[in-house]
Amino acid sequence: MPVPHSPRTSGALLLATVAAAALHCAAAVPAAADETGWTAEPVAGSAPGAAKAGARPYFYLAGTSGTVLEDRLALTNTSDQEHTVTLRGGDAYNTAGGAFAVRSVKESTGAGLWISFGAGGTVRIPAHTRAVVPFTVTLPPGSQPGDHPAAVVATEAGHEVGVRVHLRVGGPALAALTVEDVAVRGKGAAARVAYTLVNRGNVALTPELSISAEGTLGKVAGRSTRALPVEVLPGQRVELTEPWPGAPVFDRVGLTLTVTAPGGARATGSTSAWFVPWGIAGRTGVGLLGLGAVAAAALLLVRKRRTRSGGGPGPSPHGSAVPEEAPAPEHELTGAPR
Repeated sequence: MPVPHSPRTSGALLLATVAAAALHCAAAVPAAADETGWTAEPVAGSAPGAAKAGARPYFYLAGTSGTVLEDRLALTNTSDQEHTVTLRGGDAYNTAGGAFAVRSVKESTGAGLWISFGAGGTVRIPAHTRAVVPFTVTLPPGSQPGDHPAAVVATEAGHEVGVRVHLRVGGPALAALTVEDVAVRGKGAAARVAYTLVNRGNVALTPELSISAEGTLGKVAGRSTRALPVEVLPGQRVELTEPWPGAPVFDRVGLTLTVTAPGGARATGSTSAWFVPWGIAGRTGVGLLGLGAVAAAALLLVRKRRTRSGGGPGPSPHGSAVPEEAPAPEHELTGAPR
């Protein structure tokens, strides 16, 4: 496991010679090598040339501000010709849809600049050779605690391969998020719930989502709790949509989205929407006025039932219940949120 070391050790590490080892012909070739002729991945184990049985999918480094961390990248040339690869660090972020992406050199202003390679970051890899390249991550004094997403990027002739660096600076961890911009799109079997998740804390979050729905005519099927296929990085916002197969054909529904994540993060967001079968209404000649009257009558009926069950106003002096005034229907019943 990577450990902190002194600046003196760091300087020696940066001047270390790249270790190379010939590959066996029977070695498995990662899929990424088909296009570039080489691959980049974290070195498994603690010694150069360690077996790939325990290969790591990404780097994980942690330490307190002011320390220097070290790790090693393996570059494997699976082709019959030599390759020259340039290495750099870059800030990581979420795309609008939640994918993990890396900023360019000019755009990186954070943890990507903390990553350093020796020899100018350029490595020549002979054919069928595996090169182990050391690098350091210097955590500046006063670095904010929490996760600082970054990546190591290997480039040759326009081809880039990024390896994530999960970097954490010691200190208080805050897991916090909000659910915003909740809206219903589409109708029937094609209905979807759109929403935005914003990570307001300082650690990466892997959220879970559930949806509850309540209609004027009764409870409506929502969505049970499930893990979302996205990791939201600190300070990032992602725009997601969720299928809603339980959407009604005719009703006015209130939706509540509840999102939780490890560390105690919890947030809710809500919206409401009308669902009206306009196609059926048009073909049967009911029209807007008639359909609006049907909706108003349904609302009035539900409220009368609630009143009689003891949830509303009592009887009038003349012995009959006084119903509440039914609200006018929405101006446009399109299925869009209010």
